[in-house]
Amino acid sequence: MINVIPSNERHFADHGWLKTHWHFSFGDYHDPKNLHWSALRVFNDDIVAAQTGFDTHPHRDMEIVTYVIDGTLTHSDSLGHTQELRTGEVQVMSAGKGILHSERNADPAKSVHLIQLWIFPRTKGSTPRWEQRGFSIVPGLQQWMPVVSSGDVPGTLAIDQDASIRIAKLAAGQALDYQPAGTHAYLFVIEGSIKLNGNALGSGDQARIADEANLRVVADSEAHLMLLDLP
Repeated sequence: MINVIPSNERHFADHGWLKTHWHFSFGDYHDPKNLHWSALRVFNDDIVAAQTGFDTHPHRDMEIVTYVIDGTLTHSDSLGHTQELRTGEVQVMSAGKGILHSERNADPAKSVHLIQLWIFPRTKGSTPRWEQRGFSIVPGLQQWMPVVSSGDVPGTLAIDQDASIRIAKLAAGQALDYQPAGTHAYLFVIEGSIKLNGNALGSGDQARIADEANLRVVADSEAHLMLLDLP
């Protein structure tokens, strides 16, 4: 089963400093029929204006992943970390029994485009932790770059869930196959146009996938993609 949800059907909010598309119920947007997809609880596509950002706030019992598409975001947390998260870098924050953090755009003129997603953990009340890494996601390389896993994929950031995240940048005409390890998957087209098992998707479109033995992506144009393998 592949359910394609077009970009214009996502919930959109313009807060001035933040322009965001929420794929699932979040904040003041609540839809009891759109709470999560398997272990994926939140998927937010955010643009944060210059010299603004998310002030210090708490989280607990959630695996929070941030991927910066364009720009620089400054992360600070109650574990003592303060670090810039730049274009192409990925951050994992395991909130565990509780963590405070902020994400700010310090640039005087340029906005930041990012994806932040939340995944339910396997266990609650764990020790909070944080890490980030840059990945060489080469355009046209024709492969899925693993960036997050349960810890079983070398070189990835680890989360407490049987899930993984992969990113690809394809040239027009290139194709990729993937066999999900879990029963669910989730594909987001950050930019470009593709066909997923024959289904057309464009920029901002998402596909919620269940019980598909093989996923075949064919790029109709240059495409920037994120794929989640979920339990």
